[in-house]
Amino acid sequence: MVLNYIWIAFFLIAFVVAVGETVFNGNLDVWSEIMNSSFGAAETAFTISLGLTGILSLWMGLMKIGEQGGVIQFFGRLVSPLFSRLFPGIPKNHPAMGSIFMNVSANMLGLDNAATPLGLKAMNELQQLNPKKDTASDAMLMFLVLNASGLCMIPIGVMMYRAQCGATNPTDVFMPILVATFIATLVGIIALCIRQRINFLDKVLLSWLVGIAAVLAGVVWYVSTLSQDDVQRYSSFAANFILLSVIVGFICAGLRKRVNMFDAFIEGAKDGFKTAVMIIPYLVAFLVGIAMLRASGAMTVLTDWLTQCISALGFDADWVGALPTMLMKPLSGSGSRGMMIDAMNTYGADAFVSRVSACVQGSTDTTFYILAVYFGSVGIKKTRYAVPYALLADIVGSIAGVVAAYIFFR
Repeated sequence: MVLNYIWIAFFLIAFVVAVGETVFNGNLDVWSEIMNSSFGAAETAFTISLGLTGILSLWMGLMKIGEQGGVIQFFGRLVSPLFSRLFPGIPKNHPAMGSIFMNVSANMLGLDNAATPLGLKAMNELQQLNPKKDTASDAMLMFLVLNASGLCMIPIGVMMYRAQCGATNPTDVFMPILVATFIATLVGIIALCIRQRINFLDKVLLSWLVGIAAVLAGVVWYVSTLSQDDVQRYSSFAANFILLSVIVGFICAGLRKRVNMFDAFIEGAKDGFKTAVMIIPYLVAFLVGIAMLRASGAMTVLTDWLTQCISALGFDADWVGALPTMLMKPLSGSGSRGMMIDAMNTYGADAFVSRVSACVQGSTDTTFYILAVYFGSVGIKKTRYAVPYALLADIVGSIAGVVAAYIFFR
């Protein structure tokens, strides 16, 4: 129901703003812009799904080999002490534990193309445990918030766009992004633990969270000792080395267990193809609504109003130029990237507002895209409290990104 109301609101707000543009500014072109953007967004949604077809087929085929070779179960046992507390509804040694671990690991390494099929695999396994097939389970909600908070140790995409836009030091946003995304993830986990009555002060859970924080602090310290070129080179190497090692590990495990790997791959790839087709209607619905909202000028109206309010209160409004990126981030990954690049092109890649945009872009993931794709892939219609808690992580991550930018760059 929440997604239904949000989707309807996109269209109504776009219509109201367009009427205002016509009545008060005499802008008749806004209507054609809205409709053209809706058609373009529908085409984009299909293109995304088409592109995902190959990626999903590849990774779900490899995941099937890993599952039959026992690798997924191994990863599940490895993180069982942590995940058994965050996901108490998942039986011990269930394959979903390993799939969730693989998805979270891919997100942390900035491997978006790998993270999505791994996440869809995990969601399918969680659906098998779900007694109400049209309603999100507690485990699904925790998994979705973990993805929406977007914990990422290597934001290679943001650094790449900064380099392309001519930033003097494209990697200078690494540490503030790492701080912001960790805070977003931590707040999301604690909030859901409270909502689901999970004891987040449990010794094992607390030790894992403290341990992860210590590892992140170590990474931040080590990266601070490297040059710009070394950060980019080592980050890319680490991500791709780990990814290829996982693939080789799956194949070696399949050989050890004498799995018919070709047949296993084909079986998993077929599931990947079916999943890619299933998410098309969900992506079309949300991307069209978001595109109409953006084309109507509603984002610009909100940004201008907030700038005036913040300035009137006497606060520093230099960060407000990054607000379009912040507002677009939960709605559209490509849209928020476009807003970030637009800020860098408008103000300069090394301007403070451009750095804020980069920190916000890297702080969380695209909530409504994740909702549409992950829940849509298993036919979930009742999302319960997924939206407010995922948006909480988004808001906290964005605020943390702004604060971190002030700490590191002011």
